[in-house]
Amino acid sequence: MGINTFKVAFDEKKIDAIFSSLNQCHLPGAAIGIAIGGKPIYRKGFGLATMELGILLSPTIRMRIGSVTKHFACLAYLLLCEEGKCDLDDPMGTYLPELDPVARQITMRQAMGHVSGLPDAFDIGMQLSGVGRNVTSAEVLAVYRRIDDPVAKPGITWRYNNGVYGMLSAALERIADRPLEEIMRDRIFEPTGMFDTLLRRWDTDFVPNSATLHMSSTPPGDFEKSYLGFALVGEGGICSTVDDMLRWLAHMDAPTVGNAATWRAIKAPQRLNNGTSTGYGLGLMTDNYRGVDTIYHSGGVMGGNSQMLKVPAAGLDVVLMLNRHDVLGVKIVNQILDSCLPDLAPIKESARRPPASGNFRSPTTGRVIQLFAKEGQQIASIDGSDLSVESDDEGTLRPSRWLSLYKIELTPFGDAEKPGRIRFRDFGNVDELVALQSADSVVPEALPGKYISEWTGTKATIFVGEDGAAHLITVGQFGTATFLLECLGEGIWRAKSMGAMPLGGILTLQEGASVFRYRTGRTGPLTFRREE
Repeated sequence: MGINTFKVAFDEKKIDAIFSSLNQCHLPGAAIGIAIGGKPIYRKGFGLATMELGILLSPTIRMRIGSVTKHFACLAYLLLCEEGKCDLDDPMGTYLPELDPVARQITMRQAMGHVSGLPDAFDIGMQLSGVGRNVTSAEVLAVYRRIDDPVAKPGITWRYNNGVYGMLSAALERIADRPLEEIMRDRIFEPTGMFDTLLRRWDTDFVPNSATLHMSSTPPGDFEKSYLGFALVGEGGICSTVDDMLRWLAHMDAPTVGNAATWRAIKAPQRLNNGTSTGYGLGLMTDNYRGVDTIYHSGGVMGGNSQMLKVPAAGLDVVLMLNRHDVLGVKIVNQILDSCLPDLAPIKESARRPPASGNFRSPTTGRVIQLFAKEGQQIASIDGSDLSVESDDEGTLRPSRWLSLYKIELTPFGDAEKPGRIRFRDFGNVDELVALQSADSVVPEALPGKYISEWTGTKATIFVGEDGAAHLITVGQFGTATFLLECLGEGIWRAKSMGAMPLGGILTLQEGASVFRYRTGRTGPLTFRREE
């Protein structure tokens, strides 16, 4: 559809109602901005910018935008391409020759589109080292100097990867011979009037006019300060305001920074080798929400999240930033679209079917999927990452509407509630998984011990706790993490984080428990060998 072919019906009271639960003066909340035709029509803050001082949020307060940063990093690289200093299809090794040969061969385009097939060094650090000391970008980059086992060949599959954006950031700095902070400030922020926007690597420094991030704690309803500890660059380091981001969304309609070819490249979804569109360009996603095309990106940080979205056919722009961990911005933005766009296609209700349950493993890829119900919602946990899914009339499971970036589907076979196998389609790639036989929950004597990953240098200890359950503690170069192990089948365990972040993966024993392989939804498998 063309510009302004969708009618907009804005009602301030209806938008206020969406934020009613956040409209309080004792808890963190959200800042929201809505524009039509590039002109702001709704700018408000709900809740506190910080629980320590009782300052209310507003559209002028700086907040982290997380992974919304990614398309700014891509634009910075493409601006250098316009000057002839680099090319989208240059190998990463052109600028980072110290990397492992596997990492050197991927192109900048593949890195930006999450189709590199590389493991995610950021994920490895978080999963195996948790939140420990401050970790520099150079330390994360160093993980790619040796690669034990890539996830896939480039272009085969789509896997979200923060680590390769650290590689992109390092390449940018070497090409421009300047820090990324200066590149973004001088080439993007100041020319577009975003004077309150900056790249902020750490949460431990002091930046004026900044909201505090709030992680939910135990018991529910309480909050605490808990910073990531990893330096943030092109994968998610920008702090901005709602007002600046509205300026940016208006700029995207008639860009003065970046030529037409640059913006076509940023917005155009990449395709895998099998011909399937990933829906992801260079740091921006395209999708269709109830019959209308959208351009967007979400951002998650420790203690907050954000959503930036454009509806070109309606001239509608939405920016939402939250400084609390327990409220998901993408759901709220969908409610705003439902309110403002009366001509959207009807919502297709999920079929009312009993939830399916069971544990499944692929004999080909080693992928492990769990099906279970949680708070009345069907969940599919893929290699330890929980995903809310909905069933159609035939019983096929697909991600819920607010998770549509994941182009996957699961088809159970056999008994609807206890399938014997499932077929998993992942961006056009098909995998067959069979049900695991239930195993004795008693921890086998061969399991406990000390293991090490030679590639990452991570040491792992498996032991039986006072509760009689198996536990995993990992100690890596960046810190330590603790997991509870849940037996899914013979020799297959799910590791569930005991920390604030919902981390975890799948541990598979091999060679009589002298080796285990650890994989997550973004990385793996990593090999750990028992220490003598």
